Amino acid sequence: MKLVTFQKRREFSSHGQLTGQVGALLSTDEILDLSLVHNSPSMARWIPGSLHGVLEAGQEGLEFIRRLVDEIEEAPETERENLTERGALLPLATTPLLAPVPQPALIISAGKNYGEHLREMGTPKPLHPTGFIKSTTAVIGPNAPIIIPRQFPDMVDFEGEFSLVFSRACHNVDVQDAMNYVAGYTIVNDVSARNWVRPAIEAKETEEAILAWQVNIMGKQLPTFCPMGPVMVTRDEIADPHNLNLTTRLNGKVMQSANTNDLLFKLPELIAYFSKWYQFRPGDLITTGSPGGVGFGRNPKVFMKPGDVITITVDGIGTLSNPIAAAQKCEKI
Repeated sequence: MKLVTFQKRREFSSHGQLTGQVGALLSTDEILDLSLVHNSPSMARWIPGSLHGVLEAGQEGLEFIRRLVDEIEEAPETERENLTERGALLPLATTPLLAPVPQPALIISAGKNYGEHLREMGTPKPLHPTGFIKSTTAVIGPNAPIIIPRQFPDMVDFEGEFSLVFSRACHNVDVQDAMNYVAGYTIVNDVSARNWVRPAIEAKETEEAILAWQVNIMGKQLPTFCPMGPVMVTRDEIADPHNLNLTTRLNGKVMQSANTNDLLFKLPELIAYFSKWYQFRPGDLITTGSPGGVGFGRNPKVFMKPGDVITITVDGIGTLSNPIAAAQKCEKI
């Protein structure tokens, strides 16, 4: 089952982020507006308003939505026409999507987790998973522009990442139980201003390296630097998350081409390790790291610029596409 958050009207949260309505993507490339299905006499009246709401309802919530989607998929044409007339079936092509989880509480981005990426960056394999908090205020959805910041315009890089979404509270869990806390999967682009990578790599003193690395991590937190989507695919749809092809294209040219079998630390290991410290909640994410092929690792280096389009495709999930745009200058009043 593929769940989406779509935009019915321009409404904003208290934090200034766009909010949307949870829907399910049907095999007909239509979005089922779950908030309107309850009008059908064959449907129950419990429908959450957001994907967060679905996840917080636990496995029963997901199973309820699954049964509802199956019923619509098998419904006679007359019932589907009725749903279309009521606005409950919307065309995917013309319905704006937000990030599947528009306002996660926590995003942990794993780093140094693909063998090929370590080789291109000249980095040794870590002894245990490494990662950092990715700012949730940087989250945007499919087709929303990635804004090149005026203060750091010249080295904005792409990192296509297969990512997991938590289904329930998760803290200090064992590797054997870790996957029981996963609701599904999505795609994240860990956009990064790379200006400080070289100083971090070339630092001679420990303190110098630490300070440079801290600034490098801050270069991943800028507004629009966390595109996510286009859908959240439930865990049962992906038979083996460690055997998925991932392809990143810049203006149609392949930049990253990898398989998740190159992950150094698999999903259960990432969940168990990071949950030693972090309390994950429904809708929180772990991005599993970037494969080789990033712009900084190339010779010559390749960075994104206004007018470009970056797309990331992962088997079973779909394609996350975002245009690149320049920051607008503030007008003086």
